[in-house]
Amino acid sequence: LETLPNNTWCRCQHEKEQESQENGRLVADSVAEKGQKSCSGPGQVSNGYPSTSPQSPRDGAGAGADRGSTPGAFRTLVVQQTSLDPPRETWSKKMDFLLSVIGYAVDLGNVWRFPYICYQNGGGAFLLPYLLMAVFGGVPLFYMELALGQFHRSGCISIWKHICPIFKGIGFAICIIALYIAFYYNTIMAWALYYLLSSFRATLPWTTCTNQWNTPNCTHYLSTDLNVSWTNYSISPAEEFYIRQVLQVHLSPGLHQLGWVSWQLALCLLFIFIVVYFSIWKGVKTSGKVVWVTATFPYLVLLILLIRGATLPGAWRGVVFYLKPDWSKLLTTTVWLDAAAQIFFSLGPGFGVLLAFASYNPFHNNCYKDALVTSSVNCLTSFLSGFVIFTVLGYMAEMRQQRVETVAKDAGPSLLFIIYAEAIANMPAATFFAIIFFLMIIMLGLDSTFAGLEGVITAMLDEFPHLLARRREWFVLGLVCVCYLGALSTLTYGGAFVVKLFEEYATGPAVITVVFLEVIAVSWFYGTTRFCNDVQLMLGFAPGVFWRVCWVAICPCFLLFIIGSFLAFPPEVRLFDYLYPFWTTVLGYCIGVSSFICVPSYMVYLLVTTKGTFKQRLLKSITPEAPGSSGPQRDTIVITNAV
Repeated sequence: LETLPNNTWCRCQHEKEQESQENGRLVADSVAEKGQKSCSGPGQVSNGYPSTSPQSPRDGAGAGADRGSTPGAFRTLVVQQTSLDPPRETWSKKMDFLLSVIGYAVDLGNVWRFPYICYQNGGGAFLLPYLLMAVFGGVPLFYMELALGQFHRSGCISIWKHICPIFKGIGFAICIIALYIAFYYNTIMAWALYYLLSSFRATLPWTTCTNQWNTPNCTHYLSTDLNVSWTNYSISPAEEFYIRQVLQVHLSPGLHQLGWVSWQLALCLLFIFIVVYFSIWKGVKTSGKVVWVTATFPYLVLLILLIRGATLPGAWRGVVFYLKPDWSKLLTTTVWLDAAAQIFFSLGPGFGVLLAFASYNPFHNNCYKDALVTSSVNCLTSFLSGFVIFTVLGYMAEMRQQRVETVAKDAGPSLLFIIYAEAIANMPAATFFAIIFFLMIIMLGLDSTFAGLEGVITAMLDEFPHLLARRREWFVLGLVCVCYLGALSTLTYGGAFVVKLFEEYATGPAVITVVFLEVIAVSWFYGTTRFCNDVQLMLGFAPGVFWRVCWVAICPCFLLFIIGSFLAFPPEVRLFDYLYPFWTTVLGYCIGVSSFICVPSYMVYLLVTTKGTFKQRLLKSITPEAPGSSGPQRDTIVITNAV
């Protein structure tokens, strides 16, 4: 029994009893002075616990005040609490969330893709379109997803019933895209682990040409090797180690004949997935602790490598080549397309990860500040990585007596596993630098894998709570096993060809299209005004005009520009000396469409299964469901008797 002053509305928080669906709680007597506790409005009553923010605006249903009683009188309430779902997990600390988001956004692409694209598109001049695309496209999308996830506290599937039910297929498409990414992204970490294990020796194996995998064309050429000449047929030992020993690409003629699975890489990938499983199997409570190491260690290594690279002979050549502005490049469409694609894939909206991570935040967490901080850290990390890479490329150009653009001709993983690995091998203390460098590559990849799989896990657990909520460990185990089995094709002799195919076709165009539909659904169907009111309810202030204009007009145009460019100028895919035939392009687009097809399929399914006339079905399918319409919500409080 609890006594309360008349007409006093007080905020409450509910803790669920173990295993009970209908648990009445008798709260100790207490007298609350009028105005002593923070008031939140009708619909909430005190249950004797400390006054805190509600988990969600939908959490809790209360009773009205006894307005007919005399001033100073007390009300006696018997409170029965009904909760069929366990309370939602939350981050242990705010830094767990920030490090998880930073670790997700800062991935392998920051280390190799941004430096390469920057020098390819005008050096310092590229920073202008990059920053413009970040301000008007990337950061608004980043902010929108954090706010959506935090307000609705749902994964990427179930959240759509609160926004626009007909777009629920977006959530399923995101989960399929995340699986495709898991099929190939972790293989790159397996390569890095192979390099790491090969680094524990006095002489790194990619330094010499006397190994069993080397060919007569292997040439170890530096300026100090006076008796060695570099020809058009020469191959560096680092390149042969990567191609012939790690990947064994020479044993596969192409995608039509992949060959056997490499057992060494299979074991490396198995170890990676074991680490992933035991980092995420218990939820954000465990993964939030792991990221303290995996998200911070790469910055320490980048700082060490930057200092070491700056002291190498010829480092200045790389820095000048990296930042020398070529303003004429800004007149080409390619530069703006590359800037838009880079900032989009770097920040990573649309993969369900930001929705999942933000859903574990307290309701009044300042996600606006989080979006600005984490996106700024991501962009600055990309810029810093450019110095780390190009100081070493300048050193390699000096040692080989070549131009920097000749040394830096390869983009993608080859830049790390061939050029950078060879540069490290020719430094003093090469073993030490090789170990920390490939550890950094693994850490960068692990963060993104944790995040990508957590997005799928959160989505499925929120969509099927009664089936999966108490079986999280088993579900995560099954998901990891599926990802490992799906990755086996990337571990074959021709696995590098599969990785390139997935990277170019399976994820890029599909996820951009999905995010385009997401922005349209939130801004035009759910409504920018309603969304801004939700943000104001959480943060105490509404987004300004700039953010509204970005969400309604600029972001959709930004995404349409990328989609149109992909369709108008399909990339010519080539890896090493293998030019992908036309049928692989068709296969790639089929893989991409296989995920996106979930969106129109669910629209048709919902319209067919909904009752009523077509107009009624359509209106119902674009109308957000009312709180509680889909069953008992979390932390429901029912007043059964009031005197």
